[in-house]
Amino acid sequence: MDFNGFKQTDFDTFHIDGLEARMEAIQTRIQPKFRELGEILKDNLSMKLGNEMYLHIAKHARRTVNPPKDTWLAICDNKRGYKKHPHFQVGLFDDRLFIWLAHVYELPNKQKIAQGFIDNFASLKELPNDFVVSMDHMKKNSLPLKELEESHLERFRDVKKAEFLIGRNLDMNDEQVQDGEQLLDIVIATYDDLIPFYQLALKER
Repeated sequence: MDFNGFKQTDFDTFHIDGLEARMEAIQTRIQPKFRELGEILKDNLSMKLGNEMYLHIAKHARRTVNPPKDTWLAICDNKRGYKKHPHFQVGLFDDRLFIWLAHVYELPNKQKIAQGFIDNFASLKELPNDFVVSMDHMKKNSLPLKELEESHLERFRDVKKAEFLIGRNLDMNDEQVQDGEQLLDIVIATYDDLIPFYQLALKER
């Protein structure tokens, strides 16, 4: 395997001033690693789900002034795009790596998906203790799974811009982030735990 994990220089990318300079660093430092990692994850998910999955790498194409504060890869069952579909993510902020099953505000049938999670709330709460939840993919803030309440999912259901991302966050200094094999193992383990909820979301899509 060529993938060697993410190093300090990858996280330092988000301290580079200017849109053009930061985007160049994202494209040269981080995106090649996303392709290596993403291809392995895509094939693994395709095998486990029994249907073809597709790798997407964030382009940040809409940005004209402000440089991105994070970047990510996404994997879903649609070849053309991922934002309108439940999808798996791996990405970086300047201080952490995130591993998500993501449902963002562009999702059609968001209300049905949210209700499916509310109906299976007890199962969600049985996920590993180190899992966290985010209600906004643009913010670093995450909530420990043990603090997740049904009201959070009701907000996801009822508020147009509300989102629901669930998975793990790892500090940039975590040895699992910097070792390619260890990181691959923890991402796959995280996705394995989340596959039933991905399948539940697909049923409601």
